[in-house]
Amino acid sequence: MKIEESNIVETSDYRVIIYPASRPLATKEAKVITEKLYDFLATWAAHGKPLSSSFKIEKNQFIIICVDEEQEIASGCSIDSLGKVMREIDADFHLGLFDRMKASFVENGEVKTLKLIDFKNKIRNGELSKDIEVFDFSKNTYLEFLSNFLLPFGRSWAATIK
Repeated sequence: MKIEESNIVETSDYRVIIYPASRPLATKEAKVITEKLYDFLATWAAHGKPLSSSFKIEKNQFIIICVDEEQEIASGCSIDSLGKVMREIDADFHLGLFDRMKASFVENGEVKTLKLIDFKNKIRNGELSKDIEVFDFSKNTYLEFLSNFLLPFGRSWAATIK
């Protein structure tokens, strides 16, 4: 299969599902994941109707799935089928894609991920500078993702850590 660029349109407000890996992807892993997702998304459907979707791997660590729900809404069964593929990818590469108890941030230009409790303790103890940028995996639309996926510490969810 020929790997092509994702067809995400920057101005469309697609539904977004973010799968954060606990570590950067190796080049070979990214290639296999890309091929698997292209194959899956080419046939992804809700109640027999094709879903207009795409994906990208952001910062070599976050798998971003986009669905244009103005054309067709991703139903429970279609979301389940995506989850199945993502669980297979997670099992193949041990990426921690379903572990939501972690925090990812950029420090000195490098993406880092810690267990959430360790991240909070390092913030509280002053071991992490407040000059970091923090990722927010809770974004639901592509426009939210574009504008608020990576925020300066003071504007992020992490600023509330006491």
